[in-house]
Amino acid sequence: MMGLMPSEETRTMTPPTVRGSAALDAGKTGGASTRAWTMRLLVLGIVLSALNLRPAITSLGALLEEVRDGLGMSGSVAGLLTSVPPLCFAVFGVMAPRLARRFGAGAVVCAGMAAIATGLLIRPYAGGTAGFLAGSALALMGIAVSNVLMPVIVKHWFPDRVGSMTGLYSMALALGTALAAAVTVPLTDTLGGNWQTGLVLWAGLAVAAVLPWLPFVRGRVTPPGAGEQAVETASQGPASTEHARVEAPRLSMARSRTAWALAVFFGLQATAAYITMGWMAQIFRDAGVPAGTAGLLLAVTMVMGVPLAFVIPRLATRLPHQGPIVLALGVCGLAGYAGLYLAPAAGAWAWAVLLGIANCAFPLALTMVGMRARTGPGVARLSAFAQSTGYLISIPGPLLVGVLYQHSGGWGLPIALMSALMIPQMAVGFLAGRDRTVEDEAAR
Repeated sequence: MMGLMPSEETRTMTPPTVRGSAALDAGKTGGASTRAWTMRLLVLGIVLSALNLRPAITSLGALLEEVRDGLGMSGSVAGLLTSVPPLCFAVFGVMAPRLARRFGAGAVVCAGMAAIATGLLIRPYAGGTAGFLAGSALALMGIAVSNVLMPVIVKHWFPDRVGSMTGLYSMALALGTALAAAVTVPLTDTLGGNWQTGLVLWAGLAVAAVLPWLPFVRGRVTPPGAGEQAVETASQGPASTEHARVEAPRLSMARSRTAWALAVFFGLQATAAYITMGWMAQIFRDAGVPAGTAGLLLAVTMVMGVPLAFVIPRLATRLPHQGPIVLALGVCGLAGYAGLYLAPAAGAWAWAVLLGIANCAFPLALTMVGMRARTGPGVARLSAFAQSTGYLISIPGPLLVGVLYQHSGGWGLPIALMSALMIPQMAVGFLAGRDRTVEDEAAR
């Protein structure tokens, strides 16, 4: 099974095995073509899944004004809508390790992609704000479990390439985020100007992401690194495989200072990211920037993560302490917020670039999740703890921005809030970047 098997602690790359007698044959003959096909399919699944982890959010950000008008939302309700993503990520993300132990990580990600497709299909036509929120929640549930399991899958299948594979995954995520921000408004205009049509288009990408995971459903393929133990387990039948699936060392993340620092860092960077995705286009539009240009500016912010999401994880894995990277990203964020406050329209492209660099705290956080735990089960529990706790922390931010925007009548106070939150983000990120593992701390 992909997911949480005891053999995750293996560090050498060995051939992937297939259940039953086929596994034994593959172990004897090498199964080179099967191994190559399996790994290519897995990489395709990771990339397509990553492409789907943000369009549900940034496509809405690009059309937020039209959705508000169409559904009769106030600024505060719109703020609540932008807080739904972190709420769903916190609530549903914590379930991911348990689901992976029971069904396998591949099956859970496959179901997650199906949930994203279904949610995106129904939310524009569900009728009213409540129906829109329900459809969004279904899509976000699929995103939540996939968010948590992606670092686990990377650690387990690519234990000697955590940095490069996290970079590839993060780059695809940034590309999907930017693509939805850039083309949603033009596509909506081309297709008649109906915001429902502009939002529902992204369900097709999620449908495509379901397909590569189908061979991994119900444990038909097991990860590399399983070695002879996986072959023996496979040959013993389903009962033995089920036993192996649920065994995993128990760790108390709440006892680890590093886990807490990483969770708070994750939460604060998520706060900044969801405020940016939900509100930055509106900030530019209120400053007099046309809607299409505002969508492009949001896309520029998101697309900065495409090259940097590949570079930063590789750099992070080469450094004993990731704190300097955290500080550099934080300084870019502070400069971007200062620009939004002082000259939002005049320097719009510069502020979009700076905030895009700052948002690369997300791939850095994912990389540190993989580095702060030694084993696959440790990564799974740390990923669930850091992301679920972090997203809980991030829930009030976008909502508070909406409230401050509505009651102050401008963006001064919201931007001041964003700037203030960047300081503790830099502090806890520096602590999370220290060279230590949660297994050592949680066992004390």
